[in-house]
Amino acid sequence: MSLTLHNTLTKGKQPFTPITPGRVTMYCCGVTVYDDCHLGHARSYLGWDVLRRYLRWRGYVVHYVQNFTDVDDKILNRAKAEGTTMAAVSERYIERYFEDMRRLNVLDADEYPRVTEHIGAIHELIGQLEAKGYAYGAEGDVYYQVGQFADYGKLSGRSQSTLEAGASGRDLATTAKADPADFALWKGAKPDEPAWDSPWGPGRPGWHIECSAMIRARLGATIDIHGGGGDLVFPHHENEIAQSQAASGKPLAHCWLHNGMVTVNGEKMSKSLGNFTTIRDLLDGRWAEYPQPVDPMAVRLFVLQGHYRKPLDFTKAAIAAALSNWQTLKAGLLFGDRHGANLGWPAPTSAPSSATRQTGETPWVERFQAAMDDDLNTPRALAVVFELAKGLQREHNRLTHGGDTPENSAQLCQQWQTLVDLAQVLGLEADLMAEEQTGAGLDDGAIADLVQQRQRARQHRDFATADQIRDRLAVVGVTVVDQPDGETRWHRQ
Repeated sequence: MSLTLHNTLTKGKQPFTPITPGRVTMYCCGVTVYDDCHLGHARSYLGWDVLRRYLRWRGYVVHYVQNFTDVDDKILNRAKAEGTTMAAVSERYIERYFEDMRRLNVLDADEYPRVTEHIGAIHELIGQLEAKGYAYGAEGDVYYQVGQFADYGKLSGRSQSTLEAGASGRDLATTAKADPADFALWKGAKPDEPAWDSPWGPGRPGWHIECSAMIRARLGATIDIHGGGGDLVFPHHENEIAQSQAASGKPLAHCWLHNGMVTVNGEKMSKSLGNFTTIRDLLDGRWAEYPQPVDPMAVRLFVLQGHYRKPLDFTKAAIAAALSNWQTLKAGLLFGDRHGANLGWPAPTSAPSSATRQTGETPWVERFQAAMDDDLNTPRALAVVFELAKGLQREHNRLTHGGDTPENSAQLCQQWQTLVDLAQVLGLEADLMAEEQTGAGLDDGAIADLVQQRQRARQHRDFATADQIRDRLAVVGVTVVDQPDGETRWHRQ
């Protein structure tokens, strides 16, 4: 089996073949650090995290680079509003980025270059474009001459004749441009704004040139994979191609991958609509739609239940379902920690890191790999994972309530080890100690009180409150079962 990925450049799936056998260079456009990360960032960086994990699991050595944009009008505006500096704002939100992503179990990239660290590389690239006739100066600014690049539009499918003023992204239209479609490579300094000296006078970089320069500085002229959100196809990634290819004469990336956009209750997420939600608000119980803490693994599971290229709609019902599904998966993942010693399994019972494959070929592994090889089809891959987890959950219930020892303990051990290995590829992990500490906050009396509150809510047909109590109990590993006779029973997972 070979890995196939949907290449935005070719508009279809194609076999993935790295430039250097066994090694993958991969770049993903990072955040502009002026605010906390939102659900769209969670969707994007979870997706590229899984791609990287899967490539490593398949045996590739992956060099993954993700930048921080620490020069931008939005950062500057935040600094002015707070009476501080652009550097101080950037540092604060870089730290908060790492806090959010590590809670979601997103592995750190190998490198996190910043724009401010690459001003010299940006100057060099602009100079090459100017020398080759692709760039021109105008009133202290430097612009890329789109009409000079014959392949402009090949990624997005837009022809040069359809481009309009302002289509170049964050640049405002200006009479200094030779053509409205041209975009800024260097912006002349304005009063009371940070600026760097350059051959064209003091100023700061344009948005698009930054990634082109950082990729070339950290990974070389051509990389294997370039990823980002679907909203970056045009103009950002189109402009990256134009800049980099014009300068080097080589393709910037062999494979372009883009994730689908995020909506909230079917609407585009935006601050103006009042449905803008940050990752930490969701995890800490400050999301208006679901005002209680959400397990980060449930968020990760929810994201992976949709294909990375498809739109993803955050709803209260979807998050509640993900929390319930995570309880099933978590019960399977913790099976070895809870029962391995009693079943005579060799220590340690926990599987090692997912950097490489830990289990041999089995029907489960083959089906999982077939799904992931098909353009990272995580919904199909999760079906395999849940099949394993549900089997182990049944055994857990049998051992907990009946105490019987399975006839084939070795086969059960292999099933659990396979589950842990495949789940780690998806970044889905459970910790028994953390689980016990979380559940320790509610004793049996407190749980019984919550169950009674839920019963009263159901009797008054306040199903929203009843569902919230059920979900709160699920977070700490307590399952509530409504009986046909109207009684409710509960048990810890």
